[in-house]
Amino acid sequence: MTDAPRTIGLIADVHVNLPALEAVLTDMPDTDALVHAGDVAGYGPWPNECVAMLRDRDTISVRGNYDQTVIDGEAYESSDRYAQNNLTDDNMAWLRGCPDKQSLFDDRVVVVHGHPDERFRYTEAEKFSSGLLGHEDVLVLGHTHQQATAEFDEGIVVNPGSVGDPRDGDERAAYAILDLSTWSVDLRRVAYDIDRVVAAVEESSISAYHTNRFRNEG
Repeated sequence: MTDAPRTIGLIADVHVNLPALEAVLTDMPDTDALVHAGDVAGYGPWPNECVAMLRDRDTISVRGNYDQTVIDGEAYESSDRYAQNNLTDDNMAWLRGCPDKQSLFDDRVVVVHGHPDERFRYTEAEKFSSGLLGHEDVLVLGHTHQQATAEFDEGIVVNPGSVGDPRDGDERAAYAILDLSTWSVDLRRVAYDIDRVVAAVEESSISAYHTNRFRNEG
């Protein structure tokens, strides 16, 4: 990663969906940095593989609500217990090392999971406003699993959408490319093998209830 990146890959809400993450990173053009807006944990059966892939890419990540639950030893769902029981010590340490908020690239980009004032508050696209921006030029959010961006005189607010569990009517994995030289955001989608995810969940100790999520059915 360079000291002054021009292009930044933006991802969020991987939810340990390995086929979706592989598809996104294969489809993504070369970038100077990769930023994740939280929730690598939850839903899927590949916690170690997904964390390792983010670590291998030197991904800059913040902590999402599912990440926090896994770290705390609590559980929203069976997938959280699965992650707690299977994550290696090194990968759990990486997850614990993700902060609640990141201010990056000379404070030009701020990354949080849900909202800059309340990290796990949902911030839907209709709530995007210049008031969300502080000193930064770009605010990156996740949590809603809905891909959106808005430009204001004060800067840009962007949710790259969910890699592993989109909830905006499009089953394809979502991500975005931020170009700091042109101050532009390119929202992107890529298809992935959903059947592979469903089969892996059904073969694991994770509740089959989760299979509906990957087809926008739950």
